[in-house]
Amino acid sequence: MKKITSVLLTLFTALTTFAQDTVDPESIDQQINSLFEPFSDFIGRIIFVAFDFNVDNVSIGVPAVLIWLLVAALFFTVYFKFVNFKHFKTAINIVRGKYDDPNETGEVSHFQALTAALSGTVGLGNIAGVAVAISLGGAGATFWMILAGFLGMSTKFVECTLGVKYRTIDKKTGTVYGGPMYYLREGFSQMSMVIEGKKHTFSKMGKLFAGIFAVACIGGSFGGGNMFQAKSAFDQVSNLLPQDSVFQHGWIFGSILAICVAVVIIGGIKSIAKVTDKVVPFMCVLYVLAALYVIFYNYDHIGAAFTEIIQSAFSNEAIGGGIVGVMIQGFKRSAFSNEAGIGSASIAHSAVKTSYPASEGLVALLEPFIDTVVVCTMTALVLVITGFHNDTSGLEGVLLTSKAFGSAIPFASYIMTVAVVLFAFSTMISWSYYGVQAWTYLFGKKKKTETLYKIIFCIFVVVGSASKLDAVVNFSDCMIFLMCFPNIVGLYFLAPIVKNELNKYLAHIKTM
Repeated sequence: MKKITSVLLTLFTALTTFAQDTVDPESIDQQINSLFEPFSDFIGRIIFVAFDFNVDNVSIGVPAVLIWLLVAALFFTVYFKFVNFKHFKTAINIVRGKYDDPNETGEVSHFQALTAALSGTVGLGNIAGVAVAISLGGAGATFWMILAGFLGMSTKFVECTLGVKYRTIDKKTGTVYGGPMYYLREGFSQMSMVIEGKKHTFSKMGKLFAGIFAVACIGGSFGGGNMFQAKSAFDQVSNLLPQDSVFQHGWIFGSILAICVAVVIIGGIKSIAKVTDKVVPFMCVLYVLAALYVIFYNYDHIGAAFTEIIQSAFSNEAIGGGIVGVMIQGFKRSAFSNEAGIGSASIAHSAVKTSYPASEGLVALLEPFIDTVVVCTMTALVLVITGFHNDTSGLEGVLLTSKAFGSAIPFASYIMTVAVVLFAFSTMISWSYYGVQAWTYLFGKKKKTETLYKIIFCIFVVVGSASKLDAVVNFSDCMIFLMCFPNIVGLYFLAPIVKNELNKYLAHIKTM
């Protein structure tokens, strides 16, 4: 680790000196973006195919991927008899360690698995994404965002139960490998049907879906799990610095961030978990406390704000603005938050110490609740109560949310900068783990293979910081949402297995 860090520091110093003496860093930013933007636009036109609906004589395009996610969330909520509500208390008890067995196999505890996955979900979608959704959908968007969060809890339960069920553990190193790549491949290979007297398995289909997911996961780790985070963090930091600062150039800021990321991700999931189980609770508490301060600072507007949220959620305007504005823009942006149906979090949860897959599935359903129902709602309430959801200054994303906080907290820009950087950093280190798991699934479980991925991942931190936001967001959305297509097909087919695992675990804890 020391040798790699030393090399990265030497490289950064050389790049900075070179930039100051011989190269215009702005031209580098532009060159990176000119290469990156056409590709991301092309992929976006393929992934986000939309169906046109006529609402109040207005044609509205709803992406097929959005319908795919919502139908799945509704189905699993009903199929598992509202597991998101019925077993909420059980999930909390599991995280508390009430049913722990110290002799169970795995790499991390239930709490560490939850924080590692949360660090990948509680990110800038909670700040920047919510601002986009509220700006487009109005105050009523908040209501639909909360509903989407509750539904997503059921989907997360299913995929994370399967992540543990079909994981593999290296007997020599104890390293856990899991996630949709494995439950798609193994789950489908165990299914069969008889056609004309011959038994046919679905193994080829499972391998195909697993391969598609792995490729998309790698792209998602470079996009939404990396470049989007790096770009948003750069925008927030550069907003505080003098215009003539060398750190106003994205590629220089990205180089520093890449070094910090590299130091953590070299150690794998155990190293990541040691960071996230401290950083995630701290950043969530910091952000929620700041949001509550702003809300109660404007206590005389709280009643009016909730009235506006409820009324506009069911108004004619909200049908196009609330549902479409949130479910197209907010849910699209919030995929960086709850990722329910995407399958990414099941990779982190698969490393947990447990003999009962459903135990971690129940823990996982807390994720959408924490990051969407709690953290995203805090952001939305701050924007609505302060009136910045109607802001016409042209600010968007992180900067608009920061301005809303600043209306009540004089030094809010500094709090937001700390929050944004921590959110971005924690998301990147978790997504690097998701990406390396997909990478090794495709290219082999070797140390050199993992190292190559981690180097490429750190390079994309620089690329993200230097690219325009539109190009970064477009590419991020494409890769992350591509993951949900093969994943959700697998969830439908394997749902009966999850139900069996849930019943088995519930019977187990009744005896304790």
